[in-house]
Amino acid sequence: MMNDQGILLESGTNELEIVEFSVGENRFGINVIKVKEILNPSPVTKIPHSHPSVEGIIDIRGSVVPVVDVAHALGFEPSSNPNQDKFILAEFNQTKIVFHVHTVTQIHRISWESIEKPGKMYQGLETQITGVVKKDDEMLLLLDFEKVVADINPETSVHTEQIKVLGERERSNKHILISEDSALLRGLLRETLEEAGYVNTTAFEDGKEAYEHLVSLIEQGKEALEEYQLIITDIEMPRMDGHHFTKLIKEHDQLKNLPVVIFSSLITEDLKHKGEKVGADAQISKPEIVNLIQTIDHYIK
Repeated sequence: MMNDQGILLESGTNELEIVEFSVGENRFGINVIKVKEILNPSPVTKIPHSHPSVEGIIDIRGSVVPVVDVAHALGFEPSSNPNQDKFILAEFNQTKIVFHVHTVTQIHRISWESIEKPGKMYQGLETQITGVVKKDDEMLLLLDFEKVVADINPETSVHTEQIKVLGERERSNKHILISEDSALLRGLLRETLEEAGYVNTTAFEDGKEAYEHLVSLIEQGKEALEEYQLIITDIEMPRMDGHHFTKLIKEHDQLKNLPVVIFSSLITEDLKHKGEKVGADAQISKPEIVNLIQTIDHYIK
């Protein structure tokens, strides 16, 4: 189903395609870019002492892949008809993982502008979702798969301890702008950058908010390159994604010389061309924080 690369959109259009799936009565979505294949359920080999949300492992054409029960991870009831369930084989953070869901229905093409930030009204799910799409008088929730995986295996997330391999660090007065929709990752990123000596950071929740801030500085007569020396941006963000954000920066006469580093779980060899096309100076896969720090050093030290 997902092998047709033609479904992937051009870079910088601020659009995405999402696969709609359900868990119980709830409708969710996952970015097509993350999805490798939709599979029918197959026998799962249980592994001892695993996380309660991990059903076990399966073999997919020679690759051993863990299976996560999304219903359990979200605190929902198990499937009433497991034989009709679906497995979503996904890849992000340079890792393959299977998500066990209840149905997979259709693919939607939408603009990031139509995705709202999650509020506190989503029955305890506000920390588990990255955006809300209103379609057909119903809500489609974009599940934060990175957080689901990080809750199961914290080692997949950013950690300040990782940068100890870089040794003693000097304090830097360079100002870094961060565009990241996950509150958890924003905090971890700022904390890690501070540990690496980059104590002067300003963070925004999406590309639109960050870009409007940069434009407002110019309208105030300020030099963007004096205010900030580097930008770090995620890709998946409500309202404006990182590719479109990067494209706007590189097309703006007074912003184009700002180094932009895309720091995302979606950086793979197959998808790097998207960031290259919009002019990103560097692209680094989460959670490779040491690589990120070394890249920052290269551009602004």
